[in-house]
Amino acid sequence: MSLACLATRAVLGMDSPLVTVEVHASNGLPAFSIVGLPEASVKESKDRVRSALLSSGFKLPPKRITVNLAPADLPKSGGRYDLAIAIGLLIATEQLQVDNLSEFEFFGELALTGEVREIKGSISSLLASYAANKKIIIPNDNLNEALLILQTYPELKNSIYVVQDLREACRVLLGEISAVSSLPEIESLDYDYLEDMADVKGQIQAKRALEISASGHHSMMMVGPPGSGKSMLAARLVTILPKLSAQEAVEAASIRSLAGQAITQQDFYQRPFIHPHHTASAASMVGGGTNPKPGALSLAHNGILFLDELPEFNQAVLEALREPLETKSVNISRVNQHVQFPANSLLITAMNPSPSGYFADDALGRCKDTPDQILRYQKKVSGPLLDRIDLHLEVPAVDILELQVTENSPKQESSIQIRKRVESVRRVQLERQGCFNSQLSVSDLTQIIMLDDACQKLIEKAVSDLGLSARGYHRVMRVARTIADMQNTQNIRPQHLAEALSYRAVSKAFS
Repeated sequence: MSLACLATRAVLGMDSPLVTVEVHASNGLPAFSIVGLPEASVKESKDRVRSALLSSGFKLPPKRITVNLAPADLPKSGGRYDLAIAIGLLIATEQLQVDNLSEFEFFGELALTGEVREIKGSISSLLASYAANKKIIIPNDNLNEALLILQTYPELKNSIYVVQDLREACRVLLGEISAVSSLPEIESLDYDYLEDMADVKGQIQAKRALEISASGHHSMMMVGPPGSGKSMLAARLVTILPKLSAQEAVEAASIRSLAGQAITQQDFYQRPFIHPHHTASAASMVGGGTNPKPGALSLAHNGILFLDELPEFNQAVLEALREPLETKSVNISRVNQHVQFPANSLLITAMNPSPSGYFADDALGRCKDTPDQILRYQKKVSGPLLDRIDLHLEVPAVDILELQVTENSPKQESSIQIRKRVESVRRVQLERQGCFNSQLSVSDLTQIIMLDDACQKLIEKAVSDLGLSARGYHRVMRVARTIADMQNTQNIRPQHLAEALSYRAVSKAFS
């Protein structure tokens, strides 16, 4: 048989489209060519495959070998096609004879020794192959990711075959190696965090705002002097969020796998907390590159994206966040491909009120900046971006007496206690409307929220005094709905609306 056809899969955003590997061996001048829009890393596959075959005890006959990766208009990159090419070459040169080749899909990069190395984006490929009812051969280095996915899709264990090298892959096709069903499964997956909300002393108002943010999935901006605990509070917000559902955990793991990040048992059900440095580029923040990969916004999907020192970020980077924050997805277009990454992350930001770090009316006179300097500093964060943030909170410096622990000091609430309340409020929202309050559409708002005369007068005066935009008005209503849910109240009352408005008035005071 001089022609062999095998199946593997490419990576295109969160998708894993089918790629057919066609290997043809014919008489003629010895040559080895790969076609089908391969990038440099794929073209180099012929050298890896040649050495891997010889190191594994196989031969490379002096034939004209052509490898076609179909479809031809789909870009291919990486070494994930090596194993399929090597197996196809063995079959095309009649060194391996199998009858069940169409049942398998192959994934793996080959070392020169014949060892099969791990690939990126294996989770999306595993799920796509499983949906196509195929058996899957993967590298042993991808076993940990496969075992994590088996917790959600246990039936996959009869379809996954793990191999260490090229010879083992051949033995799988010959029926000498069984699927991973004989391997031990993970007994349990934890989602404990090292941080706890009880670590935070004082900051009662900030803790209240964090609970509102977690309960309704509302974005938040904290403004305060250095050392007031903004970063500490943000890092502990993730501890009061419910653990990821099985489907959310798989989705988060898929994104991390595409980015080449390790996934462990300890953090599989933990919500991601992504904290990019303020020197991050737009591509690293929202995703991109020649072969588009997820950025920080997508890596924080179903978790938290924390932007500390917000004005220090490049303005173009911040402006690139505006559309994904609304659509909850990142769309990246290239000449020959279009990919989409999910980006339903909870945005938390922190900043100082001035370049020196302190408020202009600081009691100790530590703010040495002029009004113009303060204004230029604050203007680094655009109004349209601020308008997309639900909660604007002032975080004052903590009194030293609150930091001193004595016998009479009040006991701080733990993250577990707050998380139970957050889970209860989220459950109410999902049962009522099928989404969180922050995700309510304008039409849903008019059906779910009914204001009495007192609330109507209050919101009308607030719109006039604060100059709220239509977006700002709707965000205030969503926050008020969350506060009412936290108090288990069916209708929004004036005190709920007043508290929601207080989180918009703060940003006006800063400017």
